Amino acid sequence: MSAKSTRATRLKARNLRKRPTTRSLQRRRRFPDTEIAEEGEELDLGLDEGDNTSKYCLRRRRTVSADDAMRQRLGSPLAAASPVRKRRKMPQVNPALQPIGRIGAKYLQEDLPDEVLLKIFYNLQEFDLCRAAQVCRRFNIIANDLELWKTLYQDIFEYDLPLLHPEPRDFRFVQPDECDVANPWKESFKQLCRGYHVRPGFSHLYQSRGKKLKGRNLMCFESIEQAYNFVDTEDVENPLIFVHSGTYQGEFLLIDTNVSIIGAAPGNVMDQVIIERESESTIMFVEGARTAYFGYVTLKFSPDITSSVPHHRHYALEITENCSPTIDHCRIRSTSVVGAAVCVSGAGSDPVIKHCLIKDCENVGLYVTDYAQGVYEHNEISGNALAGIWVKNHADPIMRHNHIHHGRDVGVFTFDNGLGYFDSCDIHNNRIAGFEVKAGANPTVVNCEIHHGQTGGIYVHENGRGQFIDNKIHSNNFAGVWITSNSDPTIRKNEIYNGQQGGVYIFGDGRGLIEQNNIYGNALAGIQIRTNSNPIVRHNKIHHGQHGGIYVHEKGKGLIEENEVYSNTLAGVWITTGSTPVLRRNRIHSGKQVGVYFYDNGHGVLEDNDIFNHLYSGVQIRTGSNPLIRKNKIWGGQNGGILVYNSGLGLIEYNEIFDNAMAGIWIKTDSNPVLRHNKIHDGRDGGICIFNGGKGVLEENEIFRNAQAGVLISTQSHPILRRNRIYDGQAAGVEITNNATASLEFNKIFNNKFGGLCLASGVNPILKVFQFAAEESQDISFDKRKSLQIFAALADINQTCHTTERNAICVNCIKTCHAGHDVEFIRHDRFFCDCGAGTLSNQCRLQGEPTQDTDTLYDSAAPIESHTLRVN
Repeated sequence: MSAKSTRATRLKARNLRKRPTTRSLQRRRRFPDTEIAEEGEELDLGLDEGDNTSKYCLRRRRTVSADDAMRQRLGSPLAAASPVRKRRKMPQVNPALQPIGRIGAKYLQEDLPDEVLLKIFYNLQEFDLCRAAQVCRRFNIIANDLELWKTLYQDIFEYDLPLLHPEPRDFRFVQPDECDVANPWKESFKQLCRGYHVRPGFSHLYQSRGKKLKGRNLMCFESIEQAYNFVDTEDVENPLIFVHSGTYQGEFLLIDTNVSIIGAAPGNVMDQVIIERESESTIMFVEGARTAYFGYVTLKFSPDITSSVPHHRHYALEITENCSPTIDHCRIRSTSVVGAAVCVSGAGSDPVIKHCLIKDCENVGLYVTDYAQGVYEHNEISGNALAGIWVKNHADPIMRHNHIHHGRDVGVFTFDNGLGYFDSCDIHNNRIAGFEVKAGANPTVVNCEIHHGQTGGIYVHENGRGQFIDNKIHSNNFAGVWITSNSDPTIRKNEIYNGQQGGVYIFGDGRGLIEQNNIYGNALAGIQIRTNSNPIVRHNKIHHGQHGGIYVHEKGKGLIEENEVYSNTLAGVWITTGSTPVLRRNRIHSGKQVGVYFYDNGHGVLEDNDIFNHLYSGVQIRTGSNPLIRKNKIWGGQNGGILVYNSGLGLIEYNEIFDNAMAGIWIKTDSNPVLRHNKIHDGRDGGICIFNGGKGVLEENEIFRNAQAGVLISTQSHPILRRNRIYDGQAAGVEITNNATASLEFNKIFNNKFGGLCLASGVNPILKVFQFAAEESQDISFDKRKSLQIFAALADINQTCHTTERNAICVNCIKTCHAGHDVEFIRHDRFFCDCGAGTLSNQCRLQGEPTQDTDTLYDSAAPIESHTLRVN
């Protein structure tokens, strides 16, 4: 029977039914023993159940004549006008129970052993037991025995523990010894006694024993559909249906009233009560089920694959528009390869789904779509063939404390403008991303743990958005966060760590706000920006990466500001292949290699940063790179402050460069930067060293208090020095050697320990308005085999390894790596040791593990998009 015809039949039955004149009379006819049970409970409250030491005494009863009773019912004025009779003094024992002589009553009330009386009470049903509890205190105490009510309770409800129902849509099992009420079994019976039962073959248990005893008034049905149709057509107020142990197949359940349906079975209740269907949805909630409840049941949708009936829109649980049922402690499974196990759709659909198991489905686990909402909490969603959760088409659910794991696809997939609030969920071990956002979706994800994904953690693409705040994203096989194809999420205050590849990977025109995150311990770059991506990266800590900190390449962009980048194995920031990011006010320090590394046409702006304490140089520029380096503080580099080499360019201005172990700035191998308005001082070696064909324009710089030459120009270099002030150096102000030359214009050089200008033999610089003291100009000649005392550096030409002046080896490597070789010592003012650079046959013993300077080493693996849309 279709859903429409079933609803029409029910409505017709309601309209044709002859209704009673008043609700109160109807209720009396339906529950003839209600007043008795309520009277028993009311009388019971007046007795002290815990007073086992007091002397038993019977409750006094005033008898009312038949005429008086009739007058009271009819409201006769005579009843009100009749005088109050003087109360007679009653005997100690109730006369109604006293046989001829007082011996029988005394024996029954005082001398009969408790065990015998309890055995008698075991033969009573609940209403009779409540009446017996009103006789006297002793009866009351024995009639409230825990084991007595437990046996009675389990005969009817089958539960191993008391199930309390304190308020609508709230059912909870309690431990008897931890409950606040004295007798939780009786309390549960009291709260549930008006329910209807579905228990095929056990109807005799729910009837009274004999004609004289009316101890029970319960109804039992053979099927769920029968019970529901009864409460629906009889218009029962807040009906409660118990479905007992068994498998119920083929039941058609379309719920459009505020009914509560709950499983009743021993052990794990949901595993003992199974509702299964092969065509159409197993259970459907439609308009009218505003406060319905469904709990402690297993729902299965197992379509017959040989059937010609289409089932792509059928589900194990379907909740449609304008209804808000509560689904609690259910196991839900669908073996259909399309659709979903649970579908919530339509405006006004606002269910509560909690403590459910949605596992091992052959499709999507939970599907929320078409403006639906709802609260979904404490559910376990795992092992599903497609996404664990779909959120689509402006749906806006609240997902809290869910466990989403080991899916064969993505964990959570929001797409086509899906929304949602995800709080404190544990998402892990899914085959694709833990959380995927696509096509305008904009979820909010807070306090979640997204980890051990077989590909990545979070994947935002195709104009996806979203806010990811205060999450832990770790131990994923690929990047912790992927952002691509014009997506613009907010990634804020997350911990992103221990990824098998990178931390945050932004590519393919991705954007995003990446702020206040703690990114550490990842195998590749903490943040990677490539292919025209342009994010904002600020206030992050990026540290202790097994590779670099931030890697910008392939025309990557981005505003990178006020981050702390430190203690990474390779460069703190890499910028390459046409990239143009802006780095402002960052602290980049304590790296095991370079601080900021521009190479292979890397550009961009490096401004107002603190760059310090790196094992190599603070900044390196090479191979066509042309950045703007402005207003930075660069200090503590073990291999110098700034190194420009291999045709590097750049505008370097208004920087303060100091306290570096070697030269403040190196320019070599055909590099041609512009240095302007810098302060280069207190270096532990020279100020600026230009050699091996280096060029450059140095103007209006202040170079002072360096341990070696303020400016050293060597080996065929030809820079231009203009309007610089070079003073207070511990060696020469400007030294030119080894066939180098220079244009010196309008410079002021003074107060240097070894003179203002030191020229090697044959050096003829171009001088224009050059100001220095007469005694500071020196002409220097030297033997190649001897070292000048002004400079401490040495180099050698290794005859065995066929090195040259442009490819030399340091003294330490000569002693360690090339002991016994035929060497020739030469004067080489500043140089890189080429031992271990790959051009010699010997392996350098002083060098650490070789590093690769390639893009591919930094790239995260290509993301794998969820294929659920293609399947469905």
